[in-house]
Amino acid sequence: MELTNLTITQLHQGFKDKKFTSVEVTKAYLEQIKKTDKSIGAYLAVTESLALKQAEAADKIITSGKHFSMLCGVPCAIKDAILVDGEIATAGSKILENYVAPYDATVIKKLKTQGAVILGKTNLDEFAMGASTENSAYQVTKNPHDTTRVAGGSSGGSAAAVAAKEAVYSLGSDTGGSIRLPASFCGVVGLNPTYGSVSRYGLIAFASSLDQIGPMAKNVEDAKIVFEAIYGKDQNDATSKNYQFEESNINLKGLKIGVPKEYFSEGIDPEIEKIIKSAIQKAKDAGAKIIEISLPNTQYGVACYYIIAPCEASANLARFDGIKYGFSETADNLLGVYLQSRGRGFGAEPKRRIMLGTYALSSGYYDAYYKKAQQVRELIKEDFTQAFKKVDVIFSPVSPFAAFKVGEKANDPLSMYLVDVYTVAVKLAGIPALSLPAGKIGKLPVGLQIIGNYFEENKILSIASQLEQLF
Repeated sequence: MELTNLTITQLHQGFKDKKFTSVEVTKAYLEQIKKTDKSIGAYLAVTESLALKQAEAADKIITSGKHFSMLCGVPCAIKDAILVDGEIATAGSKILENYVAPYDATVIKKLKTQGAVILGKTNLDEFAMGASTENSAYQVTKNPHDTTRVAGGSSGGSAAAVAAKEAVYSLGSDTGGSIRLPASFCGVVGLNPTYGSVSRYGLIAFASSLDQIGPMAKNVEDAKIVFEAIYGKDQNDATSKNYQFEESNINLKGLKIGVPKEYFSEGIDPEIEKIIKSAIQKAKDAGAKIIEISLPNTQYGVACYYIIAPCEASANLARFDGIKYGFSETADNLLGVYLQSRGRGFGAEPKRRIMLGTYALSSGYYDAYYKKAQQVRELIKEDFTQAFKKVDVIFSPVSPFAAFKVGEKANDPLSMYLVDVYTVAVKLAGIPALSLPAGKIGKLPVGLQIIGNYFEENKILSIASQLEQLF
């Protein structure tokens, strides 16, 4: 039995039946990482001693005969923008090269309570700014299906770790598409939850009104199990919401699926269009009603996002000044310390976004850019509000193309920003969406995006689970 092939449910049953121990499973994953990660680069740090210690503790719980949670003893990977007490947390940046997290993020506390085993911290675009994981200050993460191509971003390491069988599941964060895009490129399930459904406490901030932690997993059932473990109100995060996740068994028969006409316009790869339309047809064959809808303000999504996100990044990244923590350069005066530390500590993409955001927030430009973008954001939200009066869920592509070659878009920031064209509107509205593997172009996976209304993760997970059987 290949232990690295098993899902969370299968591992849980195996622990129950005493077929193997958590230590054995953890060692199998650590061995797999040693064997394959040199060519993939999913991990920035492998926390071997922590993982084995956690696995031993999990085995004691499992053998005690008491009830144990689904995630007890199951090895996972954590995006390196999420704090794990006592471990390095770089956010993919040189400016945090030696920063050791002084506490656990709320999601990590919750996983540890469940008896999770943390294998290590995964690579990401610096401060989660990017769509390819090429903007990391440390390494480029490659796509496990074709190592000449990107894994997607910014949670590329988290997606690649699951796809390469280097973790059972992982946590990522999604600001503009950073869970769904790498999930689509790497052929795993990625859930971007409703804004506020999962605590952001202990997530290194990029854009506070958009950032959201979510799971990436081998299948829909696993993604649901992880989401159930991490969601919920947190007193440390004022934006977190108190809501109850309830199981849902939505029947595809009679389900109203909205297909936005704006998402199938020029620019989409014909092969992607074919796969997504075939997925929609399968839902129709299962009894769903397909309704064409319009999200007219979609065309402004990318422009709107690339004003709001850099503005918030400019404010959030001001704390990295070479004084309080992280990378610090000496200079003759305080201003010199700021300039030298930030100049050498930040990479090109964070600098670009800090400058864009600072400019857009500056006197005389605030109304023209940031305020206007927030007004457009309300129009985008309203598009979805109107759409959900007619349909239950919305289906769309995750990306207009499959994983592109490493380096192909690296010197063209604008073309890289357009990768987010189908994912940013969801973030601006704050609604949940999931990427479900729907097919392949050659070796390259393609994801179907299933978008739900606020706090309807149960609905999109139930629909995705049924579709998973049809694909």
